[in-house]
Amino acid sequence: MSAPATPAIPAAPVVSAVPPVLAEVVRSGFVEGRHRGSLVLLAADGSVELALGDVTAPVFPRSSNKPMQAAGILRAGLELAGERLAIAAASHSGETFHRDLVHTMLAEHGLSAAQLQCPPDLPLDGVETEAYLAAGAVRDRVTMNCSGKHTAMLAASALRGWPLDSYLDPAHPLQQLIHTVVEEAAGEPVAAVGTDGCGAPLMAITLTGLARAFRSFALAADGSAERRVADAMRAHPEYVAGTSRPDTWLMRELPGALSKMGAEAVQAVALPDGRALAFKVDDGATRALGPVLARALALMGVAAPVVARIGAAPLLGGGREVGEIRAAF
Repeated sequence: MSAPATPAIPAAPVVSAVPPVLAEVVRSGFVEGRHRGSLVLLAADGSVELALGDVTAPVFPRSSNKPMQAAGILRAGLELAGERLAIAAASHSGETFHRDLVHTMLAEHGLSAAQLQCPPDLPLDGVETEAYLAAGAVRDRVTMNCSGKHTAMLAASALRGWPLDSYLDPAHPLQQLIHTVVEEAAGEPVAAVGTDGCGAPLMAITLTGLARAFRSFALAADGSAERRVADAMRAHPEYVAGTSRPDTWLMRELPGALSKMGAEAVQAVALPDGRALAFKVDDGATRALGPVLARALALMGVAAPVVARIGAAPLLGGGREVGEIRAAF
């Protein structure tokens, strides 16, 4: 009997460079944790001014893709403006005024909440959640932070006579149109298509492409779908996020800024002169978003008071401040 074959030794995996530390968690003067990731800053002419980590690898921008999705909805022919267009590009906090507007939009287009295919959820805002539950409310599709986008997707599909029950299928005409908008805005092909937390198709692009996309929206021609989305978001930031969210603060207090965060710690911002940024924290820790965003804006020369407000991330011990999460680049 021959001896059993010796198992082959697997080849060593290819190890890529370790991403840089973007933020540190400092408690009582001791660094107890680090958040790594990648970040890109674009100059006003669109050239890369700073790149940390791999900014040419595809990522899922998550909800930072929402401006492109809203532009695709407009290109499909749906007429939205003002708060209605802003909430179509939103990750809203589920506050009462958000829920009321979604219900209004559903009624305006002859739709019902039962047709929404986003999952039932609680408000994204913690304070609102406490009040919501105290009032006896339960998880609901309209309360879910993407309900404005889903309402707009349904309305656009109904307008065009496209199927409503499959509006989240990547092969659906609306999703194909959004796919085109993402590629045009990013200036690169979509690298992969996945499923977002709300159930909608999710297009992967690079961080550099994401920054280019936001830059293209900020500089888009008046009247274009892209410019209409950017203008609505900047005019009604509380409908894009909520009353206590950094995207709202930045767009309200820094004239012309276009800002949208995404789950898993993604952030993109464009300034009216064409400068832009995009980053992702690898471990998805949203607690690092504010300090990293504030540092990136400071490196771009933005000195508005809102930057310090966004960057403040204190750590508590025994109910008092004992440290902070701070940028490390």
